[in-house]
Amino acid sequence: MNNISEIIAQGKTAIGMEFGSTRIKAVLIDSAANPLASGSFDWENSYKNGIWTYSLAEVKEGMQTAFANLKADTEKKYGVKLTTAGALGISGMMHGYLAFDKDGNQLAEFRTWRNTITAEAAEKLSALFDFNIPQRWSIAHLYQAMLNGEEHTDKIDSIFTLASYIHYRLTGKRVVGVGEASGMFPIDSSINDYDRSMLDKFAALSADCPWNINEILPKVLAAGEDAGILTEEGALLLDPTGEFKAGIPLCPPEGDAGTGMVATNSVAQRTGNISAGTSIFLMVVLEKALSKLYPEIDMVTTPSGSPVAMVHCNNCSGEIDAWAGIFKEICTEMGADVTIYKILDKMFELSLRADKDCGGLVGFNYLSGEVITGLDSGKPMFFRGPDSKFDLANFSRAQLYSAAATLSIGKEILDAENVKIDRLLGHGGYFKAPVAGQAVMAAALDAPVSVMKTAGEGGPWGQAILALYRLEKADGETLEDFLENRIFSEQESFEVKPDEADKKGFAAFLENYKKGLAAEKAAAAF
Repeated sequence: MNNISEIIAQGKTAIGMEFGSTRIKAVLIDSAANPLASGSFDWENSYKNGIWTYSLAEVKEGMQTAFANLKADTEKKYGVKLTTAGALGISGMMHGYLAFDKDGNQLAEFRTWRNTITAEAAEKLSALFDFNIPQRWSIAHLYQAMLNGEEHTDKIDSIFTLASYIHYRLTGKRVVGVGEASGMFPIDSSINDYDRSMLDKFAALSADCPWNINEILPKVLAAGEDAGILTEEGALLLDPTGEFKAGIPLCPPEGDAGTGMVATNSVAQRTGNISAGTSIFLMVVLEKALSKLYPEIDMVTTPSGSPVAMVHCNNCSGEIDAWAGIFKEICTEMGADVTIYKILDKMFELSLRADKDCGGLVGFNYLSGEVITGLDSGKPMFFRGPDSKFDLANFSRAQLYSAAATLSIGKEILDAENVKIDRLLGHGGYFKAPVAGQAVMAAALDAPVSVMKTAGEGGPWGQAILALYRLEKADGETLEDFLENRIFSEQESFEVKPDEADKKGFAAFLENYKKGLAAEKAAAAF
């Protein structure tokens, strides 16, 4: 304990802070990436004027609260104040759109990854670039605002993702990690920068604007590069008490997709990871490019710039959480003091006892739209037939299946492209309960799914590791080598292989799910 206190006092640590969809979390690690302390802040997006958003006031409050809680946890555990660190890294929910004028004034509401309001822009840019531009990407939001004739587009001086904006506020540097950048604009992995030919095409498309696309995007940096230092102003923004010192180096800001890859050691070719929380996505590092453009597949990169095929779904555990909240309310009304986490654990546990096909129950977890299944908006639905077996175990399993269904449909494209995956690792809240999430996902994707002991640490831990890499990497040491040899060489993992009965049960559920999509589309329309 005294040794850890000394390590913290001397700043032989790294901090990762991730702005996720439902939680902002900060993690302190030592030089071996062992988590030492953490702090968090729970938040939820708002739906205002047809936009899923968070206010910058919420961003500031959440950052300061999560960091204050990290400091408090550190002092409680080790009896030492957290006043410095070896390096710091910021990550956040990938994609989205934050626009500012030359004086730093916000020009439009923060448009998050969850919005599906840029279909026209995404379609036109995909055709122009011959490259899939998802609706979530920053460039799609920018072009849609132009197509809509929004006045703010004439005043733009800079656009950011959430992570790159917070990094800018802390350092004064308008930079972005290459993995996060690949959710803003297409990346050329041969140069680890925005694709120049596509930049030229967009510059011609936006020739009447008073800005050039090359000037308003943040500069792209690969993992390990110098991304600036914590300024005096940034230190006070992070920690208004003034106890945390300026001058700490920062690594490039990344998105939650990139930190998920790092947290699961999935940055090498033929490795993949599943991040399952509010949203869910599968990322596979490719050996070669896909044969053609697929609107359902995002082409992004690892934090070191390698090409990645990404199957992204907007909806995952939100509906599970909502039902757990209802069950908790019932318990409270009956005088039972049960946490929502215990209820979630029980739902996952019960799913293992359920019929493999959920007894004919089908659920849709669409709180928002899904490109893969062609929905611009969503409404959660649940239905059963008169002969369905309706009990809590089957209901719970149907909710878990629903969270994996759209991802399974998207993976069918990678299967058709004969994409090889040697290792698939899961992380996020969906995998916290023992076995259940892994078993369902293994059946849904027809592949073994492993979970490491550190899976619950997730993105903030992955970003802290990127900060550590920025601080301690040897000359010529790649991120892949750093992770394999220095972080994960002794990490234990637990693998669940696809069970044939589970696969048949999920296939039966998915058949009913696909048949029910017409009803879901009709419901979403009103």
